[in-house]
Amino acid sequence: MAARSFSTSRGFGHLLALFTIIIWGTTYISTKVLLTGFEPSEILIIRFIMGFLILFFLYPHILKPQGWKREILFALAGLCGITLYYLLENIALVYTQASNVGVIICVAPFFTAFIARAVWGKAAPLRLFFFLGFVLAMIGISLISFTGASVTFSLKGDLLALLASVVWSFYSVITKILSDADYPVIQITRRYFFYAIIFMIPALIFLPFSPDFTLLKEPRYLLNILFLGIVASAICFITWNSSVKIIGAVTSSIYIYLTPVVTVITAMIVLHEHLAPSEWIGVVITMVGLLLSEYHPGKQASHLSE
Repeated sequence: MAARSFSTSRGFGHLLALFTIIIWGTTYISTKVLLTGFEPSEILIIRFIMGFLILFFLYPHILKPQGWKREILFALAGLCGITLYYLLENIALVYTQASNVGVIICVAPFFTAFIARAVWGKAAPLRLFFFLGFVLAMIGISLISFTGASVTFSLKGDLLALLASVVWSFYSVITKILSDADYPVIQITRRYFFYAIIFMIPALIFLPFSPDFTLLKEPRYLLNILFLGIVASAICFITWNSSVKIIGAVTSSIYIYLTPVVTVITAMIVLHEHLAPSEWIGVVITMVGLLLSEYHPGKQASHLSE
């Protein structure tokens, strides 16, 4: 009984979100390695086909069609949270700096709060401390991302990154709606992957896709694609969707602030990069912003927005 209670507790939901972001924050390193031999579109579809197969292996039970309204939500989740998000992010990187994309993607919690408010009304209040934390977190993330780099802006690339953060916000809210229907998390995650792959196929007409699978004989390619497909895709989408189910779309999305923090610390450990003093300050400010965003004075907000 105690184990079951903990598995649905808010503390467990926060741990799931934190675990997910720690893993996702390290994926940039794996992707950087894979990009020496594969195109971004190749990495994307390989990792999610692999993720779909792993999810089927973990829970080989078919989720029966749930009616056209539910199926539209499943399709939208796959389209927004996987296909569009990753395609927009990758294309944005072609036109603008990676630091710009890293900062703009972290605006997602801001949009999630407003979309949740539009869907659930007063049950998803817009809290002052959330926005104060958002401002602090963005200052910290900017210090991390722009230290030592010349800041340039590209209208096309930056808008694509902003659109990526918007579609991720829609994904978070849709996930919360579907998770409240008490579907098994693995099943609905697999359904998202199914629709995401379906939507990716037309995109391959315009994007390069002729992967050289012989490269997977090399451990650095094989291990990194396995990490992205099994851990960062299959497992982490389960933990993220479970987190959204337990603590809500907005609260889960706040952990996105930690992505640049995890990335720079991973780069420091794995790539032996050194952090400038301003980056360390940015890490601290980002953490304070996250904690402030989570602060609920007086009473707790609705579980819908949290």
